[in-house]
Amino acid sequence: MAFGLKKRGPSNFERASDGSMTLMEHIRELRTRLFRASLAIVGGLIVGFWLAQPAFNLLKQPYCRLPGAIVDGKCQQFLQLSPADGFILKLKLALWIGLIIGAPVWLYQLWAFIAPGLHRHERKWAYVFVSIAAPLFAAGAVLAYFVVDKGLAFLMESGVTGLSTQLEVTRYISFVTNMILLFGVAFEFPLILLMLNFTGVASARRLLGWWRVVIFVSFAFAAIATPDPGPFGMTLLAAALCLLYFVAVGVAFLNDRRRGRGRETYAGVADDEVSPLDLSTEPVEAGARVEASAPIGAPEPIAAPAPIERRYDDMT
Repeated sequence: MAFGLKKRGPSNFERASDGSMTLMEHIRELRTRLFRASLAIVGGLIVGFWLAQPAFNLLKQPYCRLPGAIVDGKCQQFLQLSPADGFILKLKLALWIGLIIGAPVWLYQLWAFIAPGLHRHERKWAYVFVSIAAPLFAAGAVLAYFVVDKGLAFLMESGVTGLSTQLEVTRYISFVTNMILLFGVAFEFPLILLMLNFTGVASARRLLGWWRVVIFVSFAFAAIATPDPGPFGMTLLAAALCLLYFVAVGVAFLNDRRRGRGRETYAGVADDEVSPLDLSTEPVEAGARVEASAPIGAPEPIAAPAPIERRYDDMT
């Protein structure tokens, strides 16, 4: 007895790519993917609630390294102004950890919904940029932790109140997490430059021509956006952004050489250079004789219109 193999229909990805999905099907797919992403975040939140205390101990280390923070061999406790501050802070840390743990799932759900609308080469470069973005953000977070570790004592000793080893817990954790988030997002700056170069919007030479503006903007951004008002954190962030800028320009030069950019016909011509005009004259020859056209025949007579009652049916 022969069994026929059931032919599988096109997947949702294929149907979304070729445009055969209806609007309601797109909305249902979005609802499904948001539900799966929410489940991943909730699962990460549960795990993060368990890991909140180790994460708090890690963020507490710069505070414990302050002079006088160690009392009887133990780190001095933070100042807590409200009874619920500790629990709310634990929920915030659990949410941060949950977003990080569930990132592979909710990022995949977001990508699976967007990817059908992209071309094949666009999806390829998106994979490359995402694989670079994660290490860059992690490098920024590590640098921010180093800045807090080295710059916290300077901030407290430079104030008019002197060094106080007891800080308010929610403000301290907000200060550290804001530094980590800011440094991590700022380290994604080279991806914007590479995207401009890989898409052909700006060449490597044009990107290199922006170096004065980039250095000025990097220091201005670090001075305005950094929660740390001390010179150590601002200078380190600006220097890191400038270094990443020159690394991105170097990668752009390699990409231009690989694609053969810069060897075009007008590559060595300045933008304001006038194109040479050919003013030489050529004799104009006489045109060929045009034959007369054949006469047009007389039209056939038009038949007389039918009576009105014959031109319409019962409906009209």
